[in-house]
Amino acid sequence: MESQSISPKSTIITYGLILGGVSTVFQLMIFILEMHYQQPPAVGIVSIVIMAGTLIYAFTQYKKQNEGFISLSEALKTGLGISLISGLIGVVYSLILTNVLDPDTIEKTIDFAFENMRAENPEMPQNAIDSARGIAEKMASPMIGSAIQIIAALFLGFIISLIGGLIVKKSRPE
Repeated sequence: MESQSISPKSTIITYGLILGGVSTVFQLMIFILEMHYQQPPAVGIVSIVIMAGTLIYAFTQYKKQNEGFISLSEALKTGLGISLISGLIGVVYSLILTNVLDPDTIEKTIDFAFENMRAENPEMPQNAIDSARGIAEKMASPMIGSAIQIIAALFLGFIISLIGGLIVKKSRPE
């Protein structure tokens, strides 16, 4: 009797919603602490740890449901699906943040970044700073920001899924 592998669809939806929810709660905590425009490195590290932990856990749960087997391609498919759902939830949160919770978020973020740039590079000419600021403001549009956020989620999801998939994979005997 040949075993059939199950579809990762339910795992993708379940853990995509979980990752999106946990990430949104974390981002709300950062907002409440008024650190949402500063983006300290620790926030990025914690976000990656949350994503990696959720993806690895999802792989192990899928593996349990699939008679103890998961291939690298199943792990990649599952991880990218989870990352996409989470990224879409993140885009919705970002739009709510920038349009409802704190409409000045983008301006605060750019101001904070350029204050740091001036402090670190006091000899930088003003026209270079103005040019960089203009580019940053164009890149901060909701459409471009959303696209960058989804691409970043998929990229990180791919890297974590590749590494995690290599760790947890167990191929079916032929």
